[in-house]
Amino acid sequence: MKNQLIITSLIASSLLLTSCACFFSPDYDLTDEEAAFFDNLARMCGSKFIGESTYPDDPSHDFAGKQLVATIDGCGPRYVSIPFQVGEDKSRTWLIYKTGSGLRLRHDHRHEDGTPDEETLYGGYSAPYKGEKPTQYKQFFHADDYTAELIPAAQSNVWMLEYNPDTQEMTYYLERHQEPRYKAVLKLVEEQ
Repeated sequence: MKNQLIITSLIASSLLLTSCACFFSPDYDLTDEEAAFFDNLARMCGSKFIGESTYPDDPSHDFAGKQLVATIDGCGPRYVSIPFQVGEDKSRTWLIYKTGSGLRLRHDHRHEDGTPDEETLYGGYSAPYKGEKPTQYKQFFHADDYTAELIPAAQSNVWMLEYNPDTQEMTYYLERHQEPRYKAVLKLVEEQ
């Protein structure tokens, strides 16, 4: 009788754990290219890229003449975070999430004390752009409804994030109304 009780308890526990695992298991809906892009970023966890703005070339632009640093960190099964430093300003982080609607890019902006900026977590979902399909090294993120509500002028934004394994460069590029708005090119730094 005691053995039967133990076996019944073990079966019940196993069923409960299995049902909980199914209930809480994430349901990501990624294309092969999105999954490969995410995995490629995650594999570079800890990598640092240093570069500069290449567009616009206006010397009065906020980022003009400032060193740009992007470090891939916070690599988990659901997201990759990339803090993006502009000169001494460490207020920005790019977040790439797996979701049920593909990959999602968010821009997390924080004040020096860590509190969220008024305009934060804007971004969008991955999709082809201007007839170009995303790849394992390049994704386009179209502004989502949250972004359009938060920043109406940004409702046509499309961000592009690319890593070129041949040149070891990361490119962050933004278009608004299908016109260039910002571009940064950063080179992988080999750790010494």
